[in-house]
Amino acid sequence: NRPAVILADEPTGEVDSKTRDMIIGILASLSEQGNTVIVVTHDPAVAEKTARRIVMRDGSVISDSVATAGA
Repeated sequence: NRPAVILADEPTGEVDSKTRDMIIGILASLSEQGNTVIVVTHDPAVAEKTARRIVMRDGSVISDSVATAGA
């Protein structure tokens, strides 16, 4: 099964840091394989690992940024 988009809503909620890092690695691998991965998170450690960050507050986009190399 090759879904066009993978949606992950709080995939690291309520897990320890080791499991969180494992989940981030799996999602990164899926992205590197050409999959579109959309992650919803409140965890800054997860957000900083993404290539693009869209921050929303009260239903409105307040920030849309692309990670720079080495970030």
